[in-house]
Amino acid sequence: MSDTDTIDAVLDRHHRNGTRLMQILRETQEQLGWLSPATLTIIAKAVAWPRAMVEGTADFYSFFHTRPLGRYRVLWSDNITDRMLGNTDLMESMCKKLWLEPGRVSEDGLVSVDTTSCTGMCDQGPAVLVNYRPITRMTPARVGEMVGLIRSETPVAKWPVEWFAVDDNIRRKDILLDHGLVAGQALAAALELGAEKMLAEIKAARLRGRGGAGFGTGLKWEACRNAEGHGAHPAHYVVCNADEGEPGTFKDRVLLTSYADLVFEGMSIAGLVVGAKKGLLYLRGEYHYLLDPLESALATRRQAGLLGANILGTSFEFDIEIHLGAGAYICGEESALIESLEGKPGRPRIRPPFPVTHGYLDQPTTVNNVETLAASCLIAAHGSEWYARHGTEKSTGSKLLSVSGDCERPGIYEYPYGVTVRQVLEDCGAGFGKCDCQAVQISGPSGLCLTAAEFDRRIAFEDIPTAGAFMVFDESRDMFEVARNFAHFFAHESCGFCTPCRVGTTLVRNLMDKIANRHGSPYDIDELFKLHRLMQGASHCGLGNSACNPIFDTLNKFRPAYERRLMSLDYEPAFDLDAALSQARQMTGRDDAAAHFSAHLPNEAEA
Repeated sequence: MSDTDTIDAVLDRHHRNGTRLMQILRETQEQLGWLSPATLTIIAKAVAWPRAMVEGTADFYSFFHTRPLGRYRVLWSDNITDRMLGNTDLMESMCKKLWLEPGRVSEDGLVSVDTTSCTGMCDQGPAVLVNYRPITRMTPARVGEMVGLIRSETPVAKWPVEWFAVDDNIRRKDILLDHGLVAGQALAAALELGAEKMLAEIKAARLRGRGGAGFGTGLKWEACRNAEGHGAHPAHYVVCNADEGEPGTFKDRVLLTSYADLVFEGMSIAGLVVGAKKGLLYLRGEYHYLLDPLESALATRRQAGLLGANILGTSFEFDIEIHLGAGAYICGEESALIESLEGKPGRPRIRPPFPVTHGYLDQPTTVNNVETLAASCLIAAHGSEWYARHGTEKSTGSKLLSVSGDCERPGIYEYPYGVTVRQVLEDCGAGFGKCDCQAVQISGPSGLCLTAAEFDRRIAFEDIPTAGAFMVFDESRDMFEVARNFAHFFAHESCGFCTPCRVGTTLVRNLMDKIANRHGSPYDIDELFKLHRLMQGASHCGLGNSACNPIFDTLNKFRPAYERRLMSLDYEPAFDLDAALSQARQMTGRDDAAAHFSAHLPNEAEA
């Protein structure tokens, strides 16, 4: 089959619909290896979009390639927990064995090696993606074997099966992970109640969004239900946000692996309440390996009469479609996610209007986190009164925590809301002995850094709200380097829409690098505080508003980690031109005064 025939087959499968551009680009790239200019031209013409729009989408996402990147694409997860486990040395070893520079493609076009943001495998790192398939627990021995397989051009499908094992690592269960429901039980209960009474139960249970913001789920569903559809084809939609890109978070990965029925059932219940006939699950690109199992789970539900028309013998009609992302952290923001679902770059929309009235395809849309939708099944099956008995008054139910870092038992822990940070640390085996726990980063880089004096605080919306990440750092860790890693993450993941975030995250990253390279001064510390205030007040979305949080927290709580790197009391430029010329002097054998850079400019006589 020619390239044109391959592209046509993909286009036909997606009805040449531009709103399905993300899936068209992904499937085309999977078959052709990359997205050439000619390929983009064919796709643009077929979907009747300007070519610039199609190329704009292809260029926006990290996992789309508009130039060849080798038949083997190795991406090392560069989250701070992977670094703590030695990913930097392992990647350097791999590059040396392959005679390859990081970020470059080998001259024969065989392989490229680079880094990527967190892959959601923090409990079993160091992790890599090879042709976007995850491999966990990398070791020096495994690096050597992998290099041999690449050199022998062994297909990835024939690599050792155990390399691709991704464990759930569930360490503690509570009402959600130990739910005991069978497929269809919660949905049947919701159908018996009806849409209005089911909505009343969700509101009475005081279920709040588990993605971090904590907005009332019942209020969101009610607003979507009451909004009218627009245009020639009015509709309502349910969107499941499974783009958990926050470093240190992997709870949704476990729910989608072992509790997919519960998630799909929650989406169906949301569809019943808001009056939707279609649901869309937006799956992050790093979880591509879950696509086939999830599609199989959907097929099983259709065969059982739990999806499609006349669900469980009623007039309720609802089905679910999976859309795969392509490596963009910003798509975790609900309006950016909707833009991506529509085939566009994932840039946050200006709000209002909000998605509940003008969301996917400009129709009323409720966007909920994976854990939120799964929790709604418990309310349908057991009732709001039962659910509200768990947790606290303002934070009902339970919370899944993704625990990683310096602890003996990383993995998933479920607790009723109100659990103390100290209790979680004791359960996961973090410090309090050989090497005491120094800090915990709650809710990822955009969250809160806690010191030992704060470990009696509680996980709850009234104290410490969290999307689920719980990263542990013992006393051997340099908290400056932790914050620096987060600064690089935000600079890389900024969508570039607004100047405060686009420029601000770059300036913060550069200042952190300057301090790390021993060119920092108190002036640079002051500049970091100024950028924090500026970005919080002027950024378009939550990424820019929270990008300086780890800098602000560590500066206030671990300031010596910064100050011991300051080599001057006065301002010092980050770039030393004279030092940069040292290699040229060595090559030419010159070290006289004229071979050194000086601020003194020669006059006409000297010239």
